[in-house]
Amino acid sequence: MAITLTAICVVGILIGLWIKRARDRQEMEQHCITPEALHALLSSHREVLIYDVRLPLDLLADSEIIPGAKWIDPKELRLNPSLIPKDRDSVVYCTCSGEKTARDILRRALDMGFLRVKFLKGGLEAWKASGYPVEPYEKPFHLDSATTNHVAIGS
Repeated sequence: MAITLTAICVVGILIGLWIKRARDRQEMEQHCITPEALHALLSSHREVLIYDVRLPLDLLADSEIIPGAKWIDPKELRLNPSLIPKDRDSVVYCTCSGEKTARDILRRALDMGFLRVKFLKGGLEAWKASGYPVEPYEKPFHLDSATTNHVAIGS
């Protein structure tokens, strides 16, 4: 009898987790934008703010950015989500597999009532694979080291 109850509880928990994950995935899909849709928005001159939320090492490895985008260190953005205005259409992107950083930023923003923010599906790689323009990122930024020292990168 105890084994049956345990099995039922485990199945119930697994079903609950599956439902929650499916609901989270559906919510995330409602807040994503494809490279084609973002390009169309930008081409129509509709005002949309674009934020590159790649980690500093990722930016160092691939120093290209979508034209007009602003890079924000994701650590800084997690501490201060108000860096993205609530009252403006915004898109965040990264290069993580599965857009992990962008999804984390989006989830936190949604939890705080930011309803006009989306993440770029496929990130910078999908943007470039679609043939859309990028430009060199030339502003200085800092890499975190194992200590509290920072090294300035860029011009």
